[in-house]
Amino acid sequence: MSESQNPHSDPNFNADPAMDSGDNVESFDTATDEAFLDESVVDVPETRDEEMERLRHSAAEADKRVLQAQAEAENFRKRMRRDFEDQVRFASTDLVVDLLQVRDNLKRAIEVASSSQDAVGLSEGVAMVVKQMDDVFGKHGVQEIPAEGEEFDPNFHEAISQMPSEVASGMVAHVAVSGFRLHDRVIRPSQVVVSTGPGA
Repeated sequence: MSESQNPHSDPNFNADPAMDSGDNVESFDTATDEAFLDESVVDVPETRDEEMERLRHSAAEADKRVLQAQAEAENFRKRMRRDFEDQVRFASTDLVVDLLQVRDNLKRAIEVASSSQDAVGLSEGVAMVVKQMDDVFGKHGVQEIPAEGEEFDPNFHEAISQMPSEVASGMVAHVAVSGFRLHDRVIRPSQVVVSTGPGA
């Protein structure tokens, strides 16, 4: 090739700087770096420390859920145990209520028998039955509620009427029907007459 045909031998030749091979390499590298920095182009993998932190967080959350489940299960067991104990403890309530009616009749028989001198033996016999029944009740946690001469308490007493008496106003003047409780639960309140005070 002759010098006239070689453009680099021409003193008037002005090469385009943008066509310089060094500039082309630098422009390519810059575009490549920007592409790698763009998260939409490539996902940056998490570091080992980030992975360990993520795993520790997941383990802590799992432990928390396990502890919550254990606490809920324990509370459920306690509630079920309390309910079962209450059911066992008060299972005889209906039986006790029925037996109390028998006791009431025995008490009435004593009152009738004591009014006749000929019925002293009967009175003593019925009294022994009542005493025996009271002992059985006591064995099973049934206790008579104190009423006569006590201050009226709606938690334990049921007022059926009021009347003047020698005791102070608001006190129980007479017990019509004795009340009872099974352990710490009132199963039948005392039916009482409440005093309105002397001469009221």
